[in-house]
Amino acid sequence: MIHFRIVLMVLGMLLGVESIFLLLSAGIAIYYSGNDIVSLLATSGICISTGLLLFLLNRKATRSVAKKEAYLIVALGWAILSITGSLPFIFHGSIPRFADALFETVSGFTTTGASILDNIESLPKGLLFWRSITQWMGGMGIIVLSIAVMPLIKVGGMQMFIAEVPGVTYDKLHPRVTGTAKRLWLIYIGFTLLETILLWIAGMTLYDAVNHSFTTMATGGYSTKQASIAFYNSPAIEYIIIAFMFIAGTNFTVSYFALKLKFRKVWGNDEFKFYSLIVLVSAAIIAIGLIFYMSYPAEKAIRESLFQVVSIITTTGFVTVDYMRWIPPYLWVILFMLMLIGGSAGSTGGGIKVVRIQLLLRNSYLEMKRMIHPNAVIPVRYNGQSVNTAVISNIMAFVIFYMMIFVISTMIMTFFGLDIVSAMGAVATSLGNIGPGLGTLGPAYTFSFLPDGAKYYLSFLMLLGRLELFTILIIFAPVFWRK
Repeated sequence: MIHFRIVLMVLGMLLGVESIFLLLSAGIAIYYSGNDIVSLLATSGICISTGLLLFLLNRKATRSVAKKEAYLIVALGWAILSITGSLPFIFHGSIPRFADALFETVSGFTTTGASILDNIESLPKGLLFWRSITQWMGGMGIIVLSIAVMPLIKVGGMQMFIAEVPGVTYDKLHPRVTGTAKRLWLIYIGFTLLETILLWIAGMTLYDAVNHSFTTMATGGYSTKQASIAFYNSPAIEYIIIAFMFIAGTNFTVSYFALKLKFRKVWGNDEFKFYSLIVLVSAAIIAIGLIFYMSYPAEKAIRESLFQVVSIITTTGFVTVDYMRWIPPYLWVILFMLMLIGGSAGSTGGGIKVVRIQLLLRNSYLEMKRMIHPNAVIPVRYNGQSVNTAVISNIMAFVIFYMMIFVISTMIMTFFGLDIVSAMGAVATSLGNIGPGLGTLGPAYTFSFLPDGAKYYLSFLMLLGRLELFTILIIFAPVFWRK
């Protein structure tokens, strides 16, 4: 039996958290004397009043959150916050149509970075800040933030943590889930502050540095400029962002060990080594192609290939060049493969995740050995430990579901008038929470021309990808609603 009152109470608390960030954005609007003050304050008022009402009406609900309640809270929480988060754009009139405003907000919270805006600079500073901060909130996780700061979410906090945090497994940095959530957010905030300082020193305004740090650490890719990072034409800024995108795409447990100077644990992590290898090899292949086929100078080829590779595999989506113009085409085919792989488990990146790919490859190799030695017990090992067969089964189910959804969704997008390359790019970028796609949805274009039905469907795919498929799909299963 699902206890709906605790679900409603926690949803009310989440709306309260959202209202605080809306007020912060309103403060930015006031500072810059923008005409978006009323829209942000009005939305904050709606969130706090609705949240307070839900909390007070259900404050006597049981504080125990079981698995069903956890999945429902996370799925509904992300959907409701996305809907309310779109209101400032509608109230202000900068994005008057609901389908567009919802697409932009879902893309923000899920850290996808796909946009319908054709003139980003026309938005006032407060709304641009809100747009960036949706990604920062969604990057580490709205539920994780709530667990860290709300003492009321105690019993069942772990259930919600597992339902929201991406990856095959979660890593506890503290015996209590609140301790783990606080440490994750402290690391996240620390890296954000450091990147802000470095980008400011490198030549960005403080406002732009803060916004780009928010969206870099979230691997979101929203920029305050229509041309994204290419606007600045600064190698220093690009190298700084490359470094922090790479960090954001790394498991935060690995970052935690690095900060504690436990470098053996960092380099001893199998996923981190494989993730680093994929980045280096992919960037090297593309750089060689740019040098030989497009006559790029060596430094520029290395910088642009590394930027695009890290941006795509971490699913950040920043761009410095229109990679659809690269020749030969195998260069952007590599980027498409990186879209599917995604970042590390326990990072803010999306996609299938490096660890899943790594374990599937290992299991496939060992399966051949088992065929030769049928009586031998040959377990898959990861970080020096045997991996439970249930984990391998879960990974195989996830990848099968992921590819099925990818194929079916690509067919659906062709019904909306997209060519096959653009349809594949749209689905890959939405499901993997990446940002730029392929073809007519490449880095030089926006999603504004798509019909409303396509925007709603891609918004659903963004939520599906951010919450790792099962958190959303499970609530559509009849067995979920049975007693």
